[in-house]
Amino acid sequence: MTTPLLDVRDLSAAFHQDGETTLAVDRVSFALDKGETLALVGESGSGKSVTALSIVQLLNYPAASHPSGRILFKGRDLMGAPEPVMRKVRGADITMVFQEPMTSLNPLHSVERQIGEILSVHQGMSRQAARVRTLDLLRQVGIRDADKRLDAFPHQLSGGQRQRVMIAMALANDPDLLIADEPTTALDVTVQAQILALLKDIQRRTGMAMLFITHDLGIVRKLADRVCVMLKGRIVDAGPTHEVFANPTSDYTRRLLAAEPKGRPTPFDPDARTIVTTEGLEVWFPIKAGLMRRTVGYVKAVDGISVAVKEGQTLGVVGESGSGKTTLGLAILRLISSKGPIAYLGRPIQGLGRAAMNPLRKDMQIVFQDPYGALSPRLSIAQIVEEGLLVQGKAMSAARRREAVAATLVGVGIDPAVMDRYPHEFSGGQRQRIAIARAMVLEPRFVVLDEPTSALDMSVQAQIVDLLRELQQRHKLAYLFISHDLKVVRALANEVMVMQAGKVVEHGPATEIFDHPREDYTKALLAAAFSIEAVDVDAVSQ
Repeated sequence: MTTPLLDVRDLSAAFHQDGETTLAVDRVSFALDKGETLALVGESGSGKSVTALSIVQLLNYPAASHPSGRILFKGRDLMGAPEPVMRKVRGADITMVFQEPMTSLNPLHSVERQIGEILSVHQGMSRQAARVRTLDLLRQVGIRDADKRLDAFPHQLSGGQRQRVMIAMALANDPDLLIADEPTTALDVTVQAQILALLKDIQRRTGMAMLFITHDLGIVRKLADRVCVMLKGRIVDAGPTHEVFANPTSDYTRRLLAAEPKGRPTPFDPDARTIVTTEGLEVWFPIKAGLMRRTVGYVKAVDGISVAVKEGQTLGVVGESGSGKTTLGLAILRLISSKGPIAYLGRPIQGLGRAAMNPLRKDMQIVFQDPYGALSPRLSIAQIVEEGLLVQGKAMSAARRREAVAATLVGVGIDPAVMDRYPHEFSGGQRQRIAIARAMVLEPRFVVLDEPTSALDMSVQAQIVDLLRELQQRHKLAYLFISHDLKVVRALANEVMVMQAGKVVEHGPATEIFDHPREDYTKALLAAAFSIEAVDVDAVSQ
């Protein structure tokens, strides 16, 4: 028998805090051959990402340890390997696409510098050669106008674009093993198919192996040769993908396969009061060039958009990454500069200063796409959720605030017993639920939900959709729901607005958009979303 490229044996990982030890991974074993794709699936907190971080020795020691296990890569044990050895392995032989690109990319470096640094360190490329290779990589992962994005910084890119930059960085040195931790989380469905096709094509050409961590079972069905299902740090089901999907051996796997957002949007009164309106809203970002950095053009992120969201209504905003969805939400909340009237409860707010806007902030909340980047690493979960109560001057004692925090955490599926822990101690999905709790604790009237389910596994997605419906019905909340997951949008949105390149290409009742789309762009999005399991990745890559 040939030696596996990666052989994980009896791996355990534990975290230590305040004299207590939590076992996050419990005696996990699996092997991965050259050219093979193995998927790790399971709920948030099941140990998938901790397993991946253990392979490249990126757990935070001494707060974490490995009570047992060996990690054999090309026959060499990486467990406890010296840091100089691991630095040569990481980024060259083994690369990783992390779940949250905003926290993985350096905010002070341009896209060209970040990718070029990897090529320089591991291949000794000249600046010019690295620039050519960087442009090629950006085009491969679907970055439009790649030459115009070389000087961009992470904050100037959409969530999906940042994710694609991360994938380009991971593929730069043609690694033997790519560990992909939710690599398509922030991507719209059409780009998902392109990225999966790209990964399969590179795998076919180079023999690269992939360890694919995801909550999207439709992708697993098409992409993975084998699958391991994890629950509470253990593997409860494993085998060839088609066998596990057809004949799961554990009840948990059966529940996971059956889980998806269900139901229909909460009905709203068409005569209800309008909460937020915009008319011809514009957000243009200048493009600067030359030694004097003169403005030579504009990126029209939001170009003349009018919306109206009523009490108890959900407006779903969909479109490809970079279409302007998030920028629209930020502009409505007055978190970035824009042109055009914005009104809240009929009151113009476009020209209000900070002091005048502050009292309105509790009524207008946002759940950001990247929960880790939005949560302060220096504050406990209790401090993060109660911060809004303190800022808004709520007349509550410390005990009452803690009770309010506990009740809100319960509502989003977080055990209040862990409220004194810090963000890094939670999985991506758990952090997303904490971000939702922070917004909901102030009992707002209007909430911008920017990909609130993107980091969640299917079963938790369904729970969050039910939770958002319940909160909306109870408090008559108005939602601006931004997402690339059209299945979730269909379950939650009363109206849908389809955006492309900063403009609205189609807008109407959700039933009409989903059942009778008029525009070709909308038809393409829907076809990709509701036939993702049928996408022939091999054919797309030709």
